[in-house]
Amino acid sequence: MDYQPSVVQALAGAERSVYAYFSDGSVRLFDVSPLIAQGGVFAALEDDAVFSGRLTVLNHAVAWDLSGDRDPSKCLDVDPYVVYAEASIVGDPLELVA
Repeated sequence: MDYQPSVVQALAGAERSVYAYFSDGSVRLFDVSPLIAQGGVFAALEDDAVFSGRLTVLNHAVAWDLSGDRDPSKCLDVDPYVVYAEASIVGDPLELVA
C-alpha cells in the first residue's frame, strides 16, 4: 500500500512557511506565500496573527481555524498530498532549538 500523507503537527515558520510533521516521521517545510499571493481565501493569511495564531491540523491537513471553533467548513487547509510532494524535507526545528 502506498503512503497516504497525514499531518500530525504544524508549526509556523519564517516568511509564511509551515513545518508540517507527517505520520511517517518526516518534517517538511512548506512555503505558503504563493497561495497567499494568489489572493482569494488565502489572503486572510497575510495577517501575522492569523497565520501563526490560527495554524492547526484538521482532517490530517495543515489548516487555519479562522473562526476559532474548529469547524472544518470555516477553515482553510492545504491538501496533505500537495504539502508532502512539494515541500522540502528538513530537520525538526524544535530539536534544533535546544
